[in-house]
Amino acid sequence: MNSARRAGPSIGELLAPARLGGSFRWLLASSWSTNLGDGVAAAAGPLLVASLTDSPPAIAAAALLRWAPPLVFGLYAGVLSDRHDRRRIVVLADGSRAVVLAVLVVALATDRLGVAGALLALGLLATAEVFADNTTATLTPMVVSSDDLVLANARLQVGLITLNQLAGPPLGAALFVAGQVWPFVTQAVLVAAGVLLIRRIRPVAPEARPRSTARREIREGVAWTVRHAAVRTLALTILIFNVTFGAAWSVLVLYAQDRLGLGAIGFGLITAVSAVGGLLGSVLYGPITARVSLGNVMRVGLVIETLTHLGLATTTSPLVALPIFFVFGAHAFIWGTTSTTVRQRAVPTHLQGRVGSVYTIGLYGGLVVGAAVGGVLADHFGVAAPFWFAFAGSAVFLALLWPSLTRIVHAEPPATP
Repeated sequence: MNSARRAGPSIGELLAPARLGGSFRWLLASSWSTNLGDGVAAAAGPLLVASLTDSPPAIAAAALLRWAPPLVFGLYAGVLSDRHDRRRIVVLADGSRAVVLAVLVVALATDRLGVAGALLALGLLATAEVFADNTTATLTPMVVSSDDLVLANARLQVGLITLNQLAGPPLGAALFVAGQVWPFVTQAVLVAAGVLLIRRIRPVAPEARPRSTARREIREGVAWTVRHAAVRTLALTILIFNVTFGAAWSVLVLYAQDRLGLGAIGFGLITAVSAVGGLLGSVLYGPITARVSLGNVMRVGLVIETLTHLGLATTTSPLVALPIFFVFGAHAFIWGTTSTTVRQRAVPTHLQGRVGSVYTIGLYGGLVVGAAVGGVLADHFGVAAPFWFAFAGSAVFLALLWPSLTRIVHAEPPATP
């Protein structure tokens, strides 16, 4: 008995404490599995298209097919997740991805894949991912209590950073070098494993509600977001700060090469440093939120993001820039976990999908607008100009938003799981 006590908690207990429940453990395992697969695809997809053609429009189309589906299908994905059994939607969406990947693998293995086929496959995969990701985000508040959402979302974010952003892309690139087919075989296996794992959680069908048209249900979700002051403020924050972030990060490759003199390898180094910062954020998140209110966490995070743009706009030294990217990575984890938790606590269960889809539109819409602005500014005024724009825009909006941030975290639904 004493030796068991000295041994401490098991790895499973550390990763997903028993109080979060068995359903959350299956959800976490499924999320981590599919996140690793998506990280592998993040590198392998562009490499595949580039191996089939050197046409810039075709290569740019591959990137567009990653950004467009959330904007096109995001709102409808929210309607579906509020109408139907959410577990089943994730199973069908990820199962569809596994089928597309199997067809892609066969086409590659038989040397019958052309550029059009590759782009079609990438577009179908990205579209199915919209439905899977939107619905998966609605499952967490249905399987854990409101008080445990901070911990649950932190564990999910750890998988996103370590597997999707840090481990997945290098693994995908290495597998692609070994053979074009292997990264897609790996992703297919991981996505299929995610399907089997998600099936283990208990059914989470939404409460019965009168059926309406998709357009009316979308309007209901948008209207609820607009009327709810705290959630509206959070959505607006995500939109504006993704415009400024997108403007700066859209030219990050050029920034690394031309301003920091790091070359192509330096761009990968920036990504890795940011991901390691995210891991630090995951370690510090519990102690920080135990001592600091979520409202003040959000305030400090937005200050850090604003100063990040200023620091990168003014420096040309990698020794200064890389620590900034490290701190930003920690901030990105903490902010992402906090904003997700706040939204899940505030939004009623039957609206989680639609309100979440509004956030998706704001997130990707802001990135697309910001990328367009950043490209124009860099072309006319130099690669540092988008970072100056990001700093000025973030500073102005932060000043306007400052009094409202501490009130965002107090609006919660009347019931928890």
